Amino acid sequence: MLVSDLDDASDASADGLEPLVQVEPLEALQARFGNKARAYRDAGRSQGTRRVYQSAFALFRTWCEQHQASPLPADPRTVAFYMTDVATRYRATTLDLHLAAIAYAHRAAGLPIPTTHQAVREVRTGLRRTHGAAARGKAALMTDDLRRVVGLLDHTPVGLRDRALLLLGFAGAFRRSELVSLDVDDLGFTPQGIRVDLRRPKTDQVAEGRPVGIPYGASAETCPVRAVERWLAHVRSVVPGYDDGPLFLRLDAGGRLRLARLSDRGVARVVQRCAERAGLDPARFAGHSLRAGLATSAAARGVSERSIMNQTGHRSLTMVRRYIRDGELFRDDNAARGAGL
Repeated sequence: MLVSDLDDASDASADGLEPLVQVEPLEALQARFGNKARAYRDAGRSQGTRRVYQSAFALFRTWCEQHQASPLPADPRTVAFYMTDVATRYRATTLDLHLAAIAYAHRAAGLPIPTTHQAVREVRTGLRRTHGAAARGKAALMTDDLRRVVGLLDHTPVGLRDRALLLLGFAGAFRRSELVSLDVDDLGFTPQGIRVDLRRPKTDQVAEGRPVGIPYGASAETCPVRAVERWLAHVRSVVPGYDDGPLFLRLDAGGRLRLARLSDRGVARVVQRCAERAGLDPARFAGHSLRAGLATSAAARGVSERSIMNQTGHRSLTMVRRYIRDGELFRDDNAARGAGL
């Protein structure tokens, strides 16, 4: 458009003609698009993340109500005082999650974010220096422990499902949410093993997905491919032609199939129940123990960072190197071993 065209458009408007663009009131846009916009906004976070944020913000809101303070919008001093009061109750990593939940609630409401205030940041730094910031995560379920765990499983429907879930979850280094999101048609059986098309990994913000290769195991009893095949054979014996539903289904107390997807919390319960049967402390394990177990066990056997990241889907070396450090603690080149004690 030429400058003269702009001038003409301005003159036309001044002469009382209709403007080129009709402005729709914001309230009308809200009525037309508000619900869909909220749905897209929520889709930017996984269901599990939203649930955790809601729980964390509920704790903050309850604290504010008890102390006659506003949770939304929250004054930065309120957030700083909240952190001070609960500092000995929660780990530093948990407090960081609470701050993220408070920020998310304010961002969603279009309000100024109190957690970025200098006072809040200084209190957070002081808490971490005073109380420490080391995360005490769940233990990794290492290869030897996994062999012992699956060796105790029988060939009942529960045993077949749990063996397939544990071995596939470990071999694929899947998060529990990824594991339970799998459908049968996400699996492609090949002479080399199973190609798992992970449709929406946690870190995949644009839903591109990624393939994960699950090779055959050296032992039939701990082979993830054979375990999945046996589980699917059982499902299809009950539901002929079962080809496109959830891979891991719920079972009732009698071991009968329920055509409902296993929940992510169900994965943690399976891991803990099986660990307890093997004589391990169930409180030390959860769904993440499978993912951590693959990464740590592979690192202990000298598998490269790149290969581990290819399987886990990590994009940052930070967490992977933590697994590698754990896996290398007792390698032959351990300094204490070389000191000749």
